Amino acid sequence: MTGKLQDIKRHPNKLVSQKSPYLLQHAYNPVNWHPWGEEAFEKARSKDLPIFLSIGYSTCHWCHVMEKESFEDEQVAALMNEAFVNIKVDREERPDIDSIYMEACQKMTGGGGWPLNIILTPDRRPFFVSTYIPKESKFGRLGMIELVPRIKELWNSNRDEVKKAANQNVNALKFSERPTGDILEKDILHQAYEQLLSMFDEENGGFGDEPKFPTPHNLMFLLRYWKRTGDGMALFMVEKTLGAMQRGGIYDHVGFGFHRYSVDAFWRIPHFEKMLYDQAMIAIAYAEAFQATGKKNYEKTCREILTYVLRDMTASEGGFFSGEDADSEGEEGKFYLWTENEMRQILPDEEYRYVCGRFNIKRNGNFPDGNGKNIFYLSNDGSKIPATETDQDFEPERCKLFSARENRIHPGKDDKILTDWNGLMIAAFARASQIFDEPEYAKAARSASDFILSKMRNENGRIYHRYRDGETAISGFLDDHAFLIWGLIEVYEATFEVCYLKAALEINNDLLKHFWDNEKGGFFITPDDGEEILVRKKDIYDGAVPSGNSVAMLNLLRLARITGDPQLEQKAQNPGRSFSGIISQSPAAYTMLMTALDFAFGPSSEVVISGDLEAESTKKILKALRKEFIPNKIVIFHPEGESEITNISRFTGNLIGRKDKTVAYVCRNFACKLPTDDPDEMMRELRNN
Repeated sequence: MTGKLQDIKRHPNKLVSQKSPYLLQHAYNPVNWHPWGEEAFEKARSKDLPIFLSIGYSTCHWCHVMEKESFEDEQVAALMNEAFVNIKVDREERPDIDSIYMEACQKMTGGGGWPLNIILTPDRRPFFVSTYIPKESKFGRLGMIELVPRIKELWNSNRDEVKKAANQNVNALKFSERPTGDILEKDILHQAYEQLLSMFDEENGGFGDEPKFPTPHNLMFLLRYWKRTGDGMALFMVEKTLGAMQRGGIYDHVGFGFHRYSVDAFWRIPHFEKMLYDQAMIAIAYAEAFQATGKKNYEKTCREILTYVLRDMTASEGGFFSGEDADSEGEEGKFYLWTENEMRQILPDEEYRYVCGRFNIKRNGNFPDGNGKNIFYLSNDGSKIPATETDQDFEPERCKLFSARENRIHPGKDDKILTDWNGLMIAAFARASQIFDEPEYAKAARSASDFILSKMRNENGRIYHRYRDGETAISGFLDDHAFLIWGLIEVYEATFEVCYLKAALEINNDLLKHFWDNEKGGFFITPDDGEEILVRKKDIYDGAVPSGNSVAMLNLLRLARITGDPQLEQKAQNPGRSFSGIISQSPAAYTMLMTALDFAFGPSSEVVISGDLEAESTKKILKALRKEFIPNKIVIFHPEGESEITNISRFTGNLIGRKDKTVAYVCRNFACKLPTDDPDEMMRELRNN
């Protein structure tokens, strides 16, 4: 990841000492790149130059295109080096910086994306924004050759207008909707459902038209809405979408795992990058769908996602890598596409014909502009045999194709370890370990948790954001804390090892101390003792990943029920109230928050199991508890003669087992039912709303 062969003759720029794979990709560009930091800002001030800030990430296809076309070009580099102080930022390392300037881009242009290129005053105020910029102007898009001299002229001859525009842009960023103080009512769940229904693609699954993104937190909310209301359409939307995604080319049928999104409405033509956070959230959605329906294909797909993560995305230290590139050998998707001839050389005739018929392989290719290449996808029109009936039949052929594909040049892997995305993946493994009774998944969740807790905290227990190549760096953000807490709660419920629950509470205390907005409620993205940046933002939008505020709200509710601490429950009301005005306008944009609200509105339950964890009676109770989709509950295990959990969850102190028998207490509305050692009776109590 440190540069290309042709870069050997070039001199490195200041990115060469960085750890980010994305920054290292640009370390031998002729552009005099600087990392984000005071050295670059001081240079801009002393030389009276604007800053060219370029933000991207290592698996971003158009970031690679712009690098090759513009940043590797000597002519463009000479113009940039003369006109600007140039700064490169990895958005995955610095989501705080990316969030500010992406919002600026959206406010200034109405759109956004990566690469994100912003031109700033030396005090970091934006006055020009763009996404991908070609070398030369084409199709109405201004190129770097023309743009840079224009910006230089504007800076030198019309400075007052530049400053005026920059100040206006910063003021727009600082304006935020005042909290209404309104409490969101239960009807907001129905409004979110109705909006999702209006956007639902009944023929192809998913929401809206092309491009199609998985957005698994939409599906997680719909499962809860179905559970709450019994509305079959909510479950249909989930099943239609999950089925279409698994059949489509967005799913890697040969090596498993999901690509980032589909460029078409049918889930067939993927944008090929694979991101850790997608694997985590999609795995949870499939696991929960299995719980809700009992359909084995959902279990199978979830297990395949986790197989991919364990095989290709897990570090020897225990953490999880960030993503895999869309490109290999300079071509998007080359690693994943197949010609008919390539397949003939691998598969005997009968197997070849079966695979071609099964996966729509065409002699001239089924992939647009693929030069006769094919992507694997299953028909979505019902004319083919359902995937559930033939998946096992494909396994011998899949193994042969996978082995052959392994000999290809692989896409680049972004091997940095991010606390926030690891938190999501930990949650996925821990949840799957419970639902599928799979110890290997619990082991993976524990291993990653142990790595983060031992290697990515400072001497005061504060969380870091990034680890790579032995270096831990960048103070943790809201998402790091919220997502890791989520993962740790799930690990506790999977293993009942109290150390993970204690860690979740410690990190939650840091979150409340350093990120909480004491004036308006909710959490800032950055801590109160972090780097001073242009604007200290809060966010509630549940986009490619859920917002930290949404996840933190659900965490607060769960920790409040575990500890019996009413102050945590009181805090949990504030994120929804703080953002209630914008949420009410479009609740379907905040489906992870809707999931938290669904828990808050109840009914929800606390289940306390008391006894011997290794006893058969305990295992029967846990099996019954984990088999069924009952999302709004917390589970506490109280071992015989054990006091550690009662130090955290004091109300469990008197909830003791019977002699030689494990019992379960079902508690709701601050009252517990009589204990039972009968799993069926326990489940009846849980279902009794």
